[in-house]
Amino acid sequence: MLDQNLSIFDLLIAPLYIFIAWVIANFIQKKYLYSHAEYKYFTYGLTAKIAGAVGLGLVYFYYYKGEGDTVAYFESAKAYVNLFFKNKDDFFEGWLGSAKGIDYYFFDESTGYPIYSHRDLNTFFVVRLLIPIVALSFKSYFASAVLTACITYTGLWKLYQTFLQEFPTLKRELAIAILFLPSCVFWGSGLAKDSFTLSAVGWFTYSFYHFFIKKKIKSIYVIELLVSAFIILAIKPYILFALLPGAILWLSNQQITKIKNSTLQLFATPLLILIGAGLAYYALTKMGDSLGNYKIDKVMDRAVLVQQDMKAEYYGGKSFDIGNFDASIAGVVSKAPIAIFSGIFRPAIWDVRNIVMLISSIENTYLLILTIFLLIRLKVFGFFILIRKNPLLLFSMLFSLFFAFSVGLTVANFGSLVRLRIPELPFFVSGLFIMRHLYEKQSGTKVRF
Repeated sequence: MLDQNLSIFDLLIAPLYIFIAWVIANFIQKKYLYSHAEYKYFTYGLTAKIAGAVGLGLVYFYYYKGEGDTVAYFESAKAYVNLFFKNKDDFFEGWLGSAKGIDYYFFDESTGYPIYSHRDLNTFFVVRLLIPIVALSFKSYFASAVLTACITYTGLWKLYQTFLQEFPTLKRELAIAILFLPSCVFWGSGLAKDSFTLSAVGWFTYSFYHFFIKKKIKSIYVIELLVSAFIILAIKPYILFALLPGAILWLSNQQITKIKNSTLQLFATPLLILIGAGLAYYALTKMGDSLGNYKIDKVMDRAVLVQQDMKAEYYGGKSFDIGNFDASIAGVVSKAPIAIFSGIFRPAIWDVRNIVMLISSIENTYLLILTIFLLIRLKVFGFFILIRKNPLLLFSMLFSLFFAFSVGLTVANFGSLVRLRIPELPFFVSGLFIMRHLYEKQSGTKVRF
């Protein structure tokens, strides 16, 4: 449990780190603003990210009385920093070694004990990432949160720049969707898995776009792609489960749009999509061990078990029920509509049980209204035709819808849902704004929400 009394040291070093981050951000903004107009949002975006990280810490610090995942990550990383000064050999063996269950013997009362250890490698990987951050923050929780926000902001900024290359006139809209979305700012900025995975998804998209779509054959993009994919696999492998099929189909659709002959394009479309889907399935099958519980032959069984467990009374109304289904393809597919709706638009107003759910429900209500508006104006079929015509829009919607389906199917607790769904939100909201923009262009009608 984190000490709930802020020390003088915390009150001094955290603001100092915020000031340094702000100075560096302003320097970068002024350096690139003349040639890249989107940099007018750079400092604002980082400020929002830092505010989210500090806000998350304050919520866990006071509302949850110093308990929760973000505190456990910090305390675990701090124990390893203390271990470094006690025994460097034990430190490096525990930090970088692969042994399971032996690291507890390295610690004592003087170092403190890590809450997360090698017993859960996905969770411990976050601790591994946080150890140098906590060390550089002199073991200050809020300074560590500020540094984490600054580091993980890079992935969101790269994602923002990727979308802008395709839609340069949507600087404000895409900034809202990627840099300032409340759920992502709050849940995706602090000492948590979601901060690193959200950033890694941004880096993955950026490097995939430049290497495969723009054909910029540079080693840096390969390195970025591999590192970001590794981080996703190491922390939350199921994100890649949703990301990879969309990326491969993005590449397939990009090739289709280059075919000028409409008849040839008509015949090539199903063939290339089928090839892309086949490659995605093959890749996910080969990554079975890395995906763990989310490997293809386990995910449906897991979904059924989770849904059954979450119906128990001890969840106290903080869970939702998408109905019974069996672990077959037909059973899972039958739940696709309600699972996708839950993964994107819940908690809704009628689900609210606390202030956190209320804030999320307001955001979800806006997204639902905008989605319904576009479906009506584009007459449903036009909605999907518009998606198919633009490769980046197709990728965004495929990833977000498939991710929402996966989360809505395998998660039935609102507390987990509001955090786990954040990787899809920048893509889904960006997709909505892009479709609104394309609708305005083809209809000549200005949409004001």
